[in-house]
Amino acid sequence: MAEERGEPPPGTGRPPPAETLVDPLAGPPAEDVDAKIADLEDRWLRSAAELDNLRKRVARDAERIRSEERARTVREVLPVVDNLDLALRHGDAEAGAVVEGVRAVRDQAVATLARLGFERHEELGVPFDPVHHEAVGTVADPGVPAGTVAGVVRPGYGDGERQLRPAAVIVAVAPDRPDEQAPPDRPGE
Repeated sequence: MAEERGEPPPGTGRPPPAETLVDPLAGPPAEDVDAKIADLEDRWLRSAAELDNLRKRVARDAERIRSEERARTVREVLPVVDNLDLALRHGDAEAGAVVEGVRAVRDQAVATLARLGFERHEELGVPFDPVHHEAVGTVADPGVPAGTVAGVVRPGYGDGERQLRPAAVIVAVAPDRPDEQAPPDRPGE
């Protein structure tokens, strides 16, 4: 090692032979550099091919999963469609029976959505939350605290990141007091 650094061998006091000295400016032989470059290029091409194969495999798997989920969802909805067809075939029946049949099909559809992870939300009297509610109107109702849901126009489905849509609601506001009047536009009116 001392010879490689250009120092005399320990205990000899004389310089090492010239063939043992390493020239720091001279690089490795050209054959070694070409072999290294070829090796690195081969490794790079293999890695690029592996990455491309991985990308294609992930895309195939994602498409397969999407297809399976679509099929699972349709299988869940098919009984609802079957019952709607059945209700239409009995459209000439008594109105009360048709309404009950349609209500049963609606309940079946709501249960199907819940099984798929999208619970129905149409709660009254809960505090208005813009994450779960879309205000489509207001109502001054002394029996309902201000800032709470007084009516549901359209129910919402799902929660958090899986929310399909918020519930469209009517929000209660504080009723005007009869003893208070709006200020006039101009003084003296």
